[in-house]
Amino acid sequence: MERRTLFAPSVLGADPLNVSAAVDSLAGGFDWLHLDVMDGHFVPNLSFGPGMAAALRGRYPEAFIDAHLMLDNPDSYLSAFAEAGVSHISTHAEAEPQLLHGRLSRTRKAGLKAGVALAPATPVEWLRHVLSLADVVLVMSVTPGFGGQSFIEETLEKTRDLARLRAVEGYDYLIQMDGGINGENAAQAAAAGCDVLVMGSAVFGSPNPAAYLAEMRTLIQQEARWKC
Repeated sequence: MERRTLFAPSVLGADPLNVSAAVDSLAGGFDWLHLDVMDGHFVPNLSFGPGMAAALRGRYPEAFIDAHLMLDNPDSYLSAFAEAGVSHISTHAEAEPQLLHGRLSRTRKAGLKAGVALAPATPVEWLRHVLSLADVVLVMSVTPGFGGQSFIEETLEKTRDLARLRAVEGYDYLIQMDGGINGENAAQAAAAGCDVLVMGSAVFGSPNPAAYLAEMRTLIQQEARWKC
């Protein structure tokens, strides 16, 4: 069966003064909405909080809202984001790693999908003890903290490792990739085993975001057929 690649536009790449218009410009052509949450400590930037998540849920009640928490103390915010109506929460393995197992369990008990994120320099081995609890593994393909960075090609090998582990061990997590993804590398990421592509600047910086997403879907489908 042909695997379908999901697209998760990051609202970090949208016009901060008109996020709703930016999301509307996608014309419903997204699979997930990605919300990058930064605290100015774990990463050197500030972005959104539970209020933005609640606003997105109010305006897009059927959307799958994917919250990526780049926070020093993510456990303190799980309840707030769950109450705001997100569908999925990813937290970093590097943030309070001793609490990671319980954090994933708590997220799932709250009725949400639970994910774990890895910065580019963090090895997959950090996750071996929690992969059975993860619905999503998020591979950062840039240094966490800012949009508009260039893709780190070496992170594709981490994606391939996760895909091999999933197949061998029988896990069912999705592999997500975030950072610098555009028309030059989207098909490459999908071919490496990525199921969910986060795209911010490339989508919202295009003249027609809905058409851009459609073009990316076609590109990946064509690449997949060519390799068969």
